[in-house]
Amino acid sequence: MKMKLFQTICRQLRSSKFSVESAALVAFSTSSYSCGRKKKVNPYEEVDQEKYSNLVQSVLSSRGVAQTPGSVEEDALLCGPVSKHKLPNQGEDRRVPQNWFPIFNPERSDKPNASDPSVPLKIPLQRNVIPSVTRVLQQTMTKQQVFLLERWKQRMILELGEDGFKEYTSRKRFHEALESILSPQETLKERDENLLKSGYIESVQHILKDVSGVRALESAVQHETLNYIGLLDCVAEYQGKLCVIDWKTSEKPKPFIQSTFDNPLQVVAYMGAMNHDTNYSFQVQCGLIVVAYKDGSPAHPHFMDAELCSQYWTKWLLRLEEYTEKKKNQNIQKPEYSE
Repeated sequence: MKMKLFQTICRQLRSSKFSVESAALVAFSTSSYSCGRKKKVNPYEEVDQEKYSNLVQSVLSSRGVAQTPGSVEEDALLCGPVSKHKLPNQGEDRRVPQNWFPIFNPERSDKPNASDPSVPLKIPLQRNVIPSVTRVLQQTMTKQQVFLLERWKQRMILELGEDGFKEYTSRKRFHEALESILSPQETLKERDENLLKSGYIESVQHILKDVSGVRALESAVQHETLNYIGLLDCVAEYQGKLCVIDWKTSEKPKPFIQSTFDNPLQVVAYMGAMNHDTNYSFQVQCGLIVVAYKDGSPAHPHFMDAELCSQYWTKWLLRLEEYTEKKKNQNIQKPEYSE
């Protein structure tokens, strides 16, 4: 009889759309259901209801979609204090080189001194059995990188032809124009004005305004300890920082350094070799990748400070070890492009 009465009251309340206070409903149902039984202690009754009332109301409110807590205090109450630690990058290579060698030479200074050459160094590259930076990077590319490079190559050959593609990949005329611009006046022969009118040169004009104090141009470097060679584009000051500068060309914009693929590894490889090459009396701790565009749109500069260079140096050492291991297994093929 009592149960029927209770059900009737509940139906009436629902039909009239009245809300029932949680505490009253618990008290009513408990008195009607547990009549004659020993009352059990409800652990929720011991909770400070006044302290948590705002939180309970926000959870039991009529909002239909899940929402974040309404305040920082509620967020901390539900989830605890905010963690300051960054989530690890799942794609990050955490390997450590077996044979570590520093990128910077503690016996050298990055400050200019009287013994520095007044004319930019231009040491010729001696081609021998020592692998070049370009060859190491090409022979240790991932399968995906090889696939993308081959697809790009075939597309460019269809567009430019074999000879046009060779000229494009060599970037010879672009580098000649830059060398003409950056060399001191007294060392220049007659300039080819046609070289200076290209879209690539127009693209880098705003970068060249910040370049000064040229120390080396198209100059060879050799790392005797790690056993590799390379031909760097330029060593000069960029916005007051002495840098290894690598000039690149691209068909599409590359506003981020991640878009330059292995170019940062190339820069730090040159840097590490030069810092330990006896042909150079100075040291470089920064890098700069400049991506120029044929249509003359402003080039993208990617500056690399000492910390970033050190990170890429670790990756370069790993690629160098991978190359050495492949060479031991006689798995090295003739490189497709030269330094």
